[in-house]
Amino acid sequence: MATLSFSAAVAQWADKIEGAVEAVFKESVQEVVEEMQTPVGQGGRMRVDTGFLRASLLASSTSMPAINASSKPTEGTAYSPDFAQVEAVIAGSDIRDTLYFGYTAAYAGHREYGANGQPADGFVRMAAQNWPIIVDRKAAELKSRLGF
Repeated sequence: MATLSFSAAVAQWADKIEGAVEAVFKESVQEVVEEMQTPVGQGGRMRVDTGFLRASLLASSTSMPAINASSKPTEGTAYSPDFAQVEAVIAGSDIRDTLYFGYTAAYAGHREYGANGQPADGFVRMAAQNWPIIVDRKAAELKSRLGF
């Protein structure tokens, strides 16, 4: 999302408080990622069997992480996501940065868009569509925390 679009979405009060716009930005990005990662069983859109897809999420400030055609789960293994890399990219980002979040699992695209008779989950697209709502909510939360 372009900086101007983001800045326009954040109330003018945030521009007057040092660090407020950046806080809203980073908290909003974090929430979009959390929404992408939320399993169906917890009210989200991502089907989770082994956890491999969730664990394959990477973040970058330079380019979209690529799907790896050979990246598949090992039979009988459960995977837990490690958000340290994603959190580090968010924490190190600037309001002017474009952030990329992508899944490297070989079947990530099939889950997002549907394939082989399987319906589309749309976990990335739906979370991204909620960006304006999330920004508004995070701005309101910060405003409340600051006593405005």
